[in-house]
Amino acid sequence: MSNVVKRRERIARVRRVEHMQAAAAAAAAEAQLGSLEQSAARVLDLRLQLTSGVGATSAETLAARGELAHRLDLARFGLADAIASARTVVDSKAAERIAARIRQESAERLVDRAQHDEDALAEKRASANARTKTPRFVGEA
Repeated sequence: MSNVVKRRERIARVRRVEHMQAAAAAAAAEAQLGSLEQSAARVLDLRLQLTSGVGATSAETLAARGELAHRLDLARFGLADAIASARTVVDSKAAERIAARIRQESAERLVDRAQHDEDALAEKRASANARTKTPRFVGEA
C-alpha cells in the first residue's frame, strides 16, 4: 500500500470521526430543543389549569392565581425566546452534519480512487515486466 493510499485512509478516518461528532452535536441540539418544547407545554398546561372553577372564591385565592398565572406567562414567553434560539442551533448543527457527511464521502471516494490507481499501476508494471514467449526453434511459432 502506497503512502498516498495510507494518507487518504487517515484523512477518511478523520472525516468519519468528524461526521460522528457533528451527528452527536446535532442530536444533542435536537434533544435540547425537545426538552425546551416539553417544558413550554408543561408551563402552558399549568397556566390553563389556573382557570377559576364555578363557584365562590375568595379575593386572596384570585390574587394568588393571578400572580401565579402572570409568572407562568412570563416563564412561557421566556421559553419562547429560548426555543427560537434552540431551533436556529438545531438548523446550524444539521447543516454542519450534512457538510461533514459530504466531506466524509469525498474522502472515501479519494481513497477508492487512490487504491484503484495503485492497482492499475501495479498491473501495468506487472504486464510490462512479463516476458513474451520467444520461439526457440524455427517451426515453433
